[in-house]
Amino acid sequence: MLKGISHVISPELLKTLSEMGHGDEIVISDAHFPAHSFNARVIRADGIGADALLKGIEPIFELDAYATPVIMMQAVEGDTLDESVEKKYREALSYNGEIERMERFDFYDRAKKAYAVVISGETAKYGNIIIKKGVIPVG
Repeated sequence: MLKGISHVISPELLKTLSEMGHGDEIVISDAHFPAHSFNARVIRADGIGADALLKGIEPIFELDAYATPVIMMQAVEGDTLDESVEKKYREALSYNGEIERMERFDFYDRAKKAYAVVISGETAKYGNIIIKKGVIPVG
């Protein structure tokens, strides 16, 4: 273990976050997400909620300041979102900015282009989120 790094951040996830560059995106998916169908880099975080992962990532990951850095899936027509999911993700990321909502299949296409997908143990419906890496401010 490393000092200052959350215990929910595995060595593989830490390496992946470090490898990512400005503008790269990472998906933190719910437990039902078909990650292996969409991306070659899949990290498993079974049993860990997406909010716990986001809270562990937040102190070591700069969100993009030049584009909307948080993307979530919108509800399928006729379905509803549980507003508490967005709320707990915002709190975990200490983020109060805009969240882009994407149609399910557009979200899947975006996941294909993401740097990696982390499959969490999240069971909340529409519990998938993409975060875009930014540049650490100098000075």
